Amino acid sequence: MEQRINVHAKGQKALKTLFSIGTYLKESPVEERLLSLVYFRVSQINGCAYCLDMHAKEARHEGESEQRLYGLSAWRETPYYSDRERAALTWAEAITTCNVPDSVYNEASALFTEAELIDLTLAITTINTWNRFNIAFPTLPGSYRVGQFG
Repeated sequence: MEQRINVHAKGQKALKTLFSIGTYLKESPVEERLLSLVYFRVSQINGCAYCLDMHAKEARHEGESEQRLYGLSAWRETPYYSDRERAALTWAEAITTCNVPDSVYNEASALFTEAELIDLTLAITTINTWNRFNIAFPTLPGSYRVGQFG
C-alpha cells in the first residue's frame, strides 16, 4: 500500500472537528464498551483495516472479550450480545447502509433514550467518516497504540 496524503499530519485543521466529536462522545450516556462494538462493526462493514486495528485494541483494553470481537461479524447468530447491544448494532448497520426502516428505529428507541439515540447516531456517522478518511488516505494498520488520540 502506497502512502497518499498523511491526513493525520496534513489535515489537522479538518480532523480537529472529528476529534471534538470524540471528546463529546466520551461524556455520552451511551456506554463506552457499546460504542467500541459499534465502531468495530461499522469498520468491518466499511472494510477499514486501520480502524479495525484501532478499535479492536481499544475494545480489548476496555475489557471486551476476544470471543465477542471475533463473533461480531455474525452477531445475529451468537448469544454473546445483550438486547441493547443488538439494537445498537442493528441501528449502526442501518445507518451505515443508509436504510433505516421504522422497525429498526422502533427497536432502538425502545432501548435507548432520545438523547442516547442521538449520541449513538452521532457516533455511527462519525466512525463512518473516519473510515472514509482512512480508506481514502490509508494509514498502515498495526501502528495504533491504545489511547493514541486521547
